[in-house]
Amino acid sequence: DPFLKEHLHWIVTNIPGTTDATFGKEVVSYELPRPSIGIHRFVFVLFRQKQRRVIFPNIPSRDHFNTRKFAVEYDLGLPVAAVFFNAQ
Repeated sequence: DPFLKEHLHWIVTNIPGTTDATFGKEVVSYELPRPSIGIHRFVFVLFRQKQRRVIFPNIPSRDHFNTRKFAVEYDLGLPVAAVFFNAQ
């Protein structure tokens, strides 16, 4: 039963399909992982946007971020790719 469940580390939007994240628009700056104790799971999720758009996420705290709600709010559909790793 994870304490924070989801913690937001980074959001990049409008990444052209033939490039990488450096060509996108960083809307939430990258925050380094800081696992303190125990095993932590880190997940990168990729959504295909239907069109380029300006996203101004209202994120009062990176703690308790909800990827599903974010995807619904911005009509992102289902993820097209994801990768995860565990770190201690």
